Amino acid sequence: MNLESYFPVLLFILVGAGVGGGAMLVGRLLAPHRPDGQKLSPYECGFEAFEDARMQFDVRYYLVAILFILFDLEIAFLFPWAVAYREIGPVGFWSMMIFLGILVVGFIYEWTRGALDWE
Repeated sequence: MNLESYFPVLLFILVGAGVGGGAMLVGRLLAPHRPDGQKLSPYECGFEAFEDARMQFDVRYYLVAILFILFDLEIAFLFPWAVAYREIGPVGFWSMMIFLGILVVGFIYEWTRGALDWE
């Protein structure tokens, strides 16, 4: 097994970790560190925390999150298909059209059922 071909990947990881760690180290060394009560107080979106963090969320929040993940994965399947489009031929094209058709039918069903409405 030729491990020399993995050297650019290892170098990329090391340079990325070095740049990230170096930026954090420079920020820690050069930035002023003067904590006070107001800076250390808990806040949420600029407001004081007013409820328990373990409160129940509306189920529509989870539904929208699951739908986002579903359609995000659809895009993840489209990138390799687009790259290999010329090699896969008509069979690959029509199989992707069937896949996209099923997703469009699901999207229309969700839309008509009101899953995408946020009231």
